[in-house]
Amino acid sequence: MTDDERTSSHLAPARNGARRDTVGIVGAGSFGAALGSVLARAGRPVILWSRDLAVVEAIRTTRRCPRLPAAELPEPLEATSDPRRLASGARLLILAVSSTDVRDRARQIGDVLDGSHIVVHAIGALAAQSGERVSQVMEQGLPTLKLGAIAGPALPADLADGKYASIAIASAFDEVVREGRRLLNVPPALRVYGSRDLAGVELASALSGAYTVALGLSDALDVGAGIRAVLITRALAEASRLGVALGAEARTFTGLAGLGNLLVRATERSADYQLGRRLAAPGAVPVSAPTEGVRAAFAGLALAKTQRVRMPVLQGLVAVLTGQLAPEAAAHMIGDTVAEFE
Repeated sequence: MTDDERTSSHLAPARNGARRDTVGIVGAGSFGAALGSVLARAGRPVILWSRDLAVVEAIRTTRRCPRLPAAELPEPLEATSDPRRLASGARLLILAVSSTDVRDRARQIGDVLDGSHIVVHAIGALAAQSGERVSQVMEQGLPTLKLGAIAGPALPADLADGKYASIAIASAFDEVVREGRRLLNVPPALRVYGSRDLAGVELASALSGAYTVALGLSDALDVGAGIRAVLITRALAEASRLGVALGAEARTFTGLAGLGNLLVRATERSADYQLGRRLAAPGAVPVSAPTEGVRAAFAGLALAKTQRVRMPVLQGLVAVLTGQLAPEAAAHMIGDTVAEFE
């Protein structure tokens, strides 16, 4: 029997309320709803927690989430606004909120969790103020050390539509990876691969969002397929340099969390990509409503400065985002990137 077959065998029958076999999802945003939809459709018990009582009631009555109405949320998915129900009903929790909310949510659920819980985040960004990785922020608000991250080419809309997707789960603890794969791996809809490189997966995922903005900008400027390809390779090279400086493995940046994420996000279905295209429009102004990719760009460049790592693509993107570099000059920036290619 293969690993996938063994994983699938856990789904039938799944006992509602069995804490060990239930996935808890913190946040009923687009990704939380999409992941809950995939798991529930496969028969996995899910507890979806939201502070928004209206969202919880909508899920209970319509089996749809207002923030991603395309995602069907059948039983055995349960929606609740009670954090104690989440903590008592599920041992593995997925934190799927905005990077700006992660500190508050970690503290809030930390009040009801204990050391037996496993908490994995699905946040492709860095802490906006401190530049910390999300798992480092989680450590400060949670009573458990069993932490990890999931990342990869899995857009919420694709998951909701039933398109096949793959993600990686990373943690320094084998138990986190093992349990994450057991509970989240529901092939063929979602395949989950394991990694011990938590820092690499988090950084690769965050920076891929930043470079998605750059790709949206370059595509709107019509730089051509060749230069676009070089831009991608240079972006991955500089991201891996920062990762290695921070203790990550270089190869992680060409995996699902890095290159895989970037290739899937660089489409019209991604908010980061759409924002990048808007930056190229005549009269575009500096960004006032940042996406996760924009936040990652600023935090990533700040980290690069502390590590003395040169990141010209990220530096150029931030210059455009802050209005220091005109969109027309971005094409020259991309050309300079090509000239530096080795």
